[in-house]
Amino acid sequence: MIDLTPDPADDSRSRAAKRQKHPGLSTAPWAGRPMEKFRAVLDLHLKHHSTLGYCLVTLLTAGCERIFSTAVFQCPCSATWNLPYGLVFLLVPALALFLLGYVLSSRTWRLLTGCCAPGARTACGAGLRVTLVCAQLSAAAAVAPLTWVSVALLGGAFYECAASGSPVLARRLCLGRDPDCAVQLPLVPCQQAKAPDVQDLRKELIAQSQVTGWVLIAVVIVVLLICTSVSRCLSPVSFLQLKFWKIYVEQEQEILKAQATEHATELARENIKCFFECSHPKEYNIPSIKDWQQISSLYTFNPKEQYYSTLHKYVNRKEKTQSIGSSEGDAVVPVLGFVDSPGIKSTTDL
Repeated sequence: MIDLTPDPADDSRSRAAKRQKHPGLSTAPWAGRPMEKFRAVLDLHLKHHSTLGYCLVTLLTAGCERIFSTAVFQCPCSATWNLPYGLVFLLVPALALFLLGYVLSSRTWRLLTGCCAPGARTACGAGLRVTLVCAQLSAAAAVAPLTWVSVALLGGAFYECAASGSPVLARRLCLGRDPDCAVQLPLVPCQQAKAPDVQDLRKELIAQSQVTGWVLIAVVIVVLLICTSVSRCLSPVSFLQLKFWKIYVEQEQEILKAQATEHATELARENIKCFFECSHPKEYNIPSIKDWQQISSLYTFNPKEQYYSTLHKYVNRKEKTQSIGSSEGDAVVPVLGFVDSPGIKSTTDL
């Protein structure tokens, strides 16, 4: 009788030959593949984190506006309340999102922290430089509120309610219509107007709102394109050096975070050890308050000195007592705004 049972030794030799022929073949084909896909997605996020961040903010804002307009917003259909009620839903969330953009920006707190403390830096910087930084912060913070207003105008509900309660628009819209048009116009959003020609004004109000929304979107895109093009045209560095600069800033922030964590851990461990042993700690070289203040200041570009960050400028000062405050030729360059935006993450932080 012929034994058809496979020999375990032959099976193991076959698998070994396959692995030798295909070095990337694993005994567990599923092992490592999900992690590789996750790392690829994460690397894509890190490479385009700014663009993806703005897209995420835009989508979340648009989604919240749709929820508000359908589930929360209820036009009162009153001549007294239509205008303020519609404007509040249209503009107040936009203002809140704009202020939230300032709060969530690291450059805001880098500019303000310690600015007014007695004995600290006497000023937050020159007026023109502070104005330029505030303009950049405002442009970044305006993404969410402009998205809210644009989506709200395209929906038409907020504008329809507000416009139906405006006496100025009522006089213009009711020309040549029913004598009670101005009285019935606030009832249009609720479709309660008795005169048919007055109720038909709802389509005109929605059309006005949507046209205004598309015009706003077009204006924002054109202004964004012009500002981006002008800032790139005025860039003091080339395209490839700018890419190198961004890589440097990312690596500097990663290493700074790692080194700060290491030194803080060592210092905490030493202090706790000395507390329980009732001994004196050994001396540690820690940057002074003035050192921290100088590397926390906003970056300014100087064509005479090629420094890629404030920290880079600080460690290359000629004398240890020398300050790295503003000097002749320093300027805030819009295209280099990313230098003052720390907190960049990478796959090594996982």
